[in-house]
Amino acid sequence: MARGDQLARQWKILQTLVNSRCGKSVSDLVKELNCHQRTVYRDLEALEAAGFPIYTEFENGRNLWRIMDSARDPLPVPFSLPELMALYFGSDALRALEGTVFYDSLASVLKKIEASMPPESAEYLRRVEKSFHAQPVPHKAYTGHRKIIEQINDALLNNRVIEIVYYTLSRKKKTRRRVAPYRVWYHNGGIYMIGHCRWRKDIRIFALDRIRMVHQTDETFEALETLDVDKIMRSSFGVCHGEPQAVKILFDADIAEFIQERVWHASQQLSQNPDGSLVFEARVACNDEFKAWVMRWGGKAVVLAPVELRDAIRSEASEMLAVYAGDVKKVRKAVTA
Repeated sequence: MARGDQLARQWKILQTLVNSRCGKSVSDLVKELNCHQRTVYRDLEALEAAGFPIYTEFENGRNLWRIMDSARDPLPVPFSLPELMALYFGSDALRALEGTVFYDSLASVLKKIEASMPPESAEYLRRVEKSFHAQPVPHKAYTGHRKIIEQINDALLNNRVIEIVYYTLSRKKKTRRRVAPYRVWYHNGGIYMIGHCRWRKDIRIFALDRIRMVHQTDETFEALETLDVDKIMRSSFGVCHGEPQAVKILFDADIAEFIQERVWHASQQLSQNPDGSLVFEARVACNDEFKAWVMRWGGKAVVLAPVELRDAIRSEASEMLAVYAGDVKKVRKAVTA
C-alpha cells in the first residue's frame, strides 16, 4: 500500500469523524473508504498513536468511533482541521512564488495555521510532511523584483495607468511603454502582467522579471471585470500567443502512451494508427514555444503540418548537427575545461 494512499484514507477518516455528531462504525468507514476492514482498524490505530483525540464507544449494540468535542471547537480561522492541514501541505506547490509579496503573505498565514492547531495535529503534520510533497515546477526567482510587483499590484488595485521600461528578449533592447494593468497572472513557474499597451494599442502580456522600472501615473482606466485570460490564451501553447494554425504531429509508438496521458492543449485531438503511432492535431500559434515543445521529443515526433513549422524545425536541427558534428574538438575541449 502506497504511503500516499494511507495518508489520504486517514485524512478522510478525520474529516468524516469531525463532520459526524453521532459517530461512525468501522463498517460505515469501510463503505465510505471502499477498503478492507483490517485497513480501517490499522488507520484508526495510527491516528490514535499520533495523538488525535478520537475514541470508541459502545452504543445501541454498535462500536462507534468519535472525535472529542474539544476538537470540534471553532479554530481562530473558519476552517476545519483537515482543511487547514490541506492548505498547509498545498503551500509546497506555490513555492515558485518565494521572494514575492504573495508568498510572504502565504507564509504568514501558514504560521498562524500552525499556531492555531492542537499540539497533536501539529506533531502529525511534522511526521507526515516528508511523505506528502508537491514539487514546484521549474520557475523564475523573484526575490529582486519585490518592489516592482508591489508597484504593479498597487496600480492594478487603484486602476492607475503605469509607465514601464520593458526589456524585450527577442530584440535584446529596452522600450518605454504606457500600460493599463488588468491582471497579474501566474503561469508555469512565471509571473506575468496582462494589460493594454498604449503603444501597441492592444492587450499584451509582460514578463514581470523583464520590467526594469515602474512609474504610476495620474491617468486612470476602467477595469475589465469580464477579462477572460483563458480566452486570450486559447490559441497559445504557453505564454506567447498569436494567430492559430492547424497543426498535425506524428508521434512514434514508443511515446504515444505518454502523449495520451496528458491534455497538452484545449483544442487537441488524438488518433491512434494501427502500428501504435499517434497523430496529434490542434489549433495553436506556431511560435517558438510550440516549436520547442515539438523538438523536445527529438526524432520521436514528426511535423506533418504546417509546412512552415516543419521547415523551421529542419533548419534548426541542421544547425544543431553542424555544431555537434562539425566542431567536435571544440566541444570536447569545452566539456573537459
